[in-house]
Formats: sequence, C-alpha cells, structure tokens
Amino acid sequence: MQIEASILAVSSNQMEVDVSGPSAPALTPVLAQRIAGETSAIIDFNVLITDTDGTVIGSGDTSRVGSFHEASIEVMRTLRPMAHTAAEAERLHGVKPGITLPIVLDGVPVGTVGITGRPDRVRQFGLVVKRQTEILLAESVRQHSQLLRERALEDLVRDVAHFDPDLMAADLLHYRAHELGYDLARPRTAVLIELASDAPAADGLSHTFAVLRTIRDTFGAAQDVVAATPSGAYAVLCCVPTDHDMTGVLARCHDVADHITRRNHIAARIGVGDPATTLPGLRDSYTDAGSALLLGARLDAADNVHSIDGLRLHQVLATLAHHTRTRFVTTTIAPLRSATDWPALRDTVIAWCESGCNLVRAATALHVHRNTMVYRLDKITDLLDRPIRDPKTALTAYLACIADNLDDATWST
Repeated sequence: MQIEASILAVSSNQMEVDVSGPSAPALTPVLAQRIAGETSAIIDFNVLITDTDGTVIGSGDTSRVGSFHEASIEVMRTLRPMAHTAAEAERLHGVKPGITLPIVLDGVPVGTVGITGRPDRVRQFGLVVKRQTEILLAESVRQHSQLLRERALEDLVRDVAHFDPDLMAADLLHYRAHELGYDLARPRTAVLIELASDAPAADGLSHTFAVLRTIRDTFGAAQDVVAATPSGAYAVLCCVPTDHDMTGVLARCHDVADHITRRNHIAARIGVGDPATTLPGLRDSYTDAGSALLLGARLDAADNVHSIDGLRLHQVLATLAHHTRTRFVTTTIAPLRSATDWPALRDTVIAWCESGCNLVRAATALHVHRNTMVYRLDKITDLLDRPIRDPKTALTAYLACIADNLDDATWST
C-alpha cells in the first residue's frame, strides 16, 4: 500500500532513539511527536499518540500535546480499537471524532494512536498507522539495544587497552567479556584501524555503524571483538591460531582496508600488534598496534597495513628523547647527511644491513646494479672514514639511519 510505504519511509528516516539507559522507554515524546507529525502530513488527518496514562505525547496538532485523552484509557484496558462519533466525543474529555487504537510492542501495550475525522473516513487508515507505529517502535528498541551493546563493547576494549591489575581484577574483565559472548583467554592480537583525517564530514552514528559493518564483514568470527574507540578509530581484538601464525590476520587487514575504501570512500591505515594470551599481553598488543600505526605511516606511507613485528627496532628508537636521538645521528653519520645524495646513501646503509651485508641481495632490494652498490659502499666508507663492511660500523650506521627517519615526528608509546 502506498500510504503504508510512505509512512515507513518518512518516519523511519526521522526516528530518534533514546539511549539514556537500559530501561529507556520505547515510546518517547520525541519519537511520538515525529511519528505523529510526519504521519499527519502524509494522510492529511491529524494523528495523535498517547502514553499508557492517556496523556498526549505526540500530535500533528501540537496544541493537544500534554492534554488528557480519555478514550485512550478504555482502549488501553481492552486493547481493542474504539471509534468516536461527534456525539460520543463530546461526552469524553479531550476527545474528537475519530478512531483510537492500542499500540502493542512484544505483547505489551505502550500507548495508543488516534486519527481525527469521521470514523467511516479515517477507519481505513487506522490499522495502517497502528502497524507502522509499532514497526517504528520495534526498530527504535532494536537500535537502542544495538547502541547499548556497542557502548558495552567500547567499554570492554577501553578497559583491555588500559588494563592495570592493581586497579581492576582480571576476573571481572573476563566476566564482562563472557556476558557479551567473548572468551578473552583465547589467543588474540589487537588491530587498530584509523580513517583518513582528510575524509569528508560523516553523519554520526550512521557512519560509525557503516564502518563497523564493513569491518565485521571481514573480522566476522564469533570471537572477534570489534568496536569504535573514543578517538574515532576502530579496534579489533582478533582471535589468532594457537601457533600465533599472523598470515591470515594480516591478509584480513589488507582486505578490510580495501573494503573500507571501496564501500565508505575513506582511506584507512591499520596497525597490528603481537599475539597475546593474557590480559596484560593483550593490553601491550593494543599499545603496539597504536605504535605500528604511527611508525608505519612515517616510514612507509605507501602501505596501509603495518605490523609491529617489523617495527620493533624503530619502536625502541622512538622511545628515546628527541635530543638524544638527534645527537646520536649527528655524531655518527654527519658526513653522510651532508652529502648531496644522502637519501640514496641512507637507503643503501639500511638495505646493506637488512640483507645481511650481502652485496647481491642488497642491490636487488634497491633495484640497482651490483656495481652501483659497490660504488655507494665505497663512498660511504670514505665519508665515514670507517669500513662500512665492518659489522660494528654497519650496525652503528644502520641504527643512526633508522633514527634519522624518526626525526621531526611525534610518537606515542
């Protein structure tokens, strides 16, 4: 029916959900007024909604809000519709000619809906308006329950991220997780997903739910905890195999980054911590995932998934005070940094050490000819006045080059 479709389409888009607490009423004055106002405009008859005490909490004629509607008391008692002719309406307080029907949610009456007009003219709209009002109320309750669960998940992830055994008993956190259907004793790793800061402004809850749905489509195992964070990022406490093989987790991270970009039109970066089997370990994994996000973005902006496993050395160097790190770089590789081809020399030192000081592997990693690699190594030796092929010299220069990459960045550990 066209009227039915119009009421559902317009009213559901305008619906507000009261999330003040677990006992929040399904039929709130705000929701009732929106339904009554929008529905009145569609059917061109005044729609009036009351609470269980017969008080008008929504009406297309706003002057009636707050008044008493006597006919609603009998409708609430019998749970049967009532029609009121002009003569009958005159004998009832606050009632006009029309029809009044009970609003029932999960078998419980929560109010009434009335339509003003000649009963024989408005009766055709009665069941339609009643049914759509009940559908919208059921949706309101569903959204309310969903919001409460999302908040509980956010609180759980926050408490894991800041877990301190001196402030919170581990058993209590395990119990709260169990109540939500999760076993925190399983091997897990923390995954943090950050959206691009230059993304266009999004529509609040609907945007958050859309991103959460995208993430849960990939991290969809029953034990994967997915939640939004207060900073606007998203966290996953993802189950991992008992052998702590991270291959599958990293593959899913790449998939979810691609899905977020494709579905939500927002670039995403992801940091991944190490597997953990205890709450303190999972807390550290969460911290490491955050560090991987920051370090990875600075060191390899071309990739959007960064694992702390390959960034441990960078993480340690990042904990040094900026002055200490700068002084180490300056006193160790100052001649290299003064060279016009410094970026190429830095890449050469890093590739040389990370390839195990193997000439062929280092040249392959840099995509240069073997002779080019030899030339660069000789130049580095001349500038440092120390043989770069010496393991101690190579290691010191390598650490300094890594530290140089961290300059002018703000890190949180």
